[in-house]
Amino acid sequence: EISECLVGSEMCIRDRYYSRHRITGYIMRQEETNNMGMKEKKTLNSVLFHVVTCAIGLIMIYPLLWLFASSMKSNATMFKDAYSLIPEQFDLVTNYKSALAGVGGVSFWTFLGNTVIVTVVGVIGCVMVSLFAAYAFTRIKFKGSNFWFSCVMITMMIPSQVMVVPQYIVLKKLNLIDTRIALILPWFFGAAFFIFMLVQFFRGVPKELDEAAEIDGCGRIAILFRILAPVVKPSIITASIFAFYWIWQDFFQPLIFMSTTSKFTLSLALNMFLDPSTYNNYGGLFAMSVLSLLPTIIFFIIFQRYLVDGIAMDGIKG
Repeated sequence: EISECLVGSEMCIRDRYYSRHRITGYIMRQEETNNMGMKEKKTLNSVLFHVVTCAIGLIMIYPLLWLFASSMKSNATMFKDAYSLIPEQFDLVTNYKSALAGVGGVSFWTFLGNTVIVTVVGVIGCVMVSLFAAYAFTRIKFKGSNFWFSCVMITMMIPSQVMVVPQYIVLKKLNLIDTRIALILPWFFGAAFFIFMLVQFFRGVPKELDEAAEIDGCGRIAILFRILAPVVKPSIITASIFAFYWIWQDFFQPLIFMSTTSKFTLSLALNMFLDPSTYNNYGGLFAMSVLSLLPTIIFFIIFQRYLVDGIAMDGIKG
């Protein structure tokens, strides 16, 4: 009887052991199956994400690719298969020679020089004036500061085209029409958007830094450029990038203010390639478009890190 009890207890223990082992194995297999399912789901989501992202990226970059491809096509086959990125007949050298030769007896380099001068001086003036205005609104106490700041913000709702008429009248009385100063001077009154952005940054800088600088003998200008400007550097560079793009691609103001071909910017030069009464040199137009885009692309590649930092910091402070 004792031996039978021992045998029975051993079998019971063995059954329990195997049953526990089977349950543990089943649970482990279920976990492995779930993990495999999760991995497959993550892989599928990752593949879908990359496919959709690449498709959207292709849609966004296609116009640039088309422009570059069209700058290599001949005028005879330019619109034969307009959507194709592979030229049927290459005419690269002719198109870019035509672009560099310019239009209206003025070379591409003259148009480029005019654009660079207007853009560089305009960016410096616009950003500096906006910086001074933002500093005044946040650090200098004067009556009606909130009212005047609201007035500046209201100007953001006014289309820039509306301002061209009074600007033209003023510039006409100053005998500045058809001069590069006419394209630069309006930017020296700052931009409401830049003032607003810089104000948000200045408000996030503790005023104790100003007080400490004043104790050390710094004046307002020294405080602005030695203390505050390095702190808000990402915002200043962000404003400079936006101003660069706005001035570089501006077409309406040069169209109204300028009449001498040798003083035209690139935007007006590109427009001169199209004449409904004569032959349209689309190859030269697209080639000059590519050349005019290169500085902006290089500028963006160099300063894109500051653009992201400036927007991110502005969002955090807001």
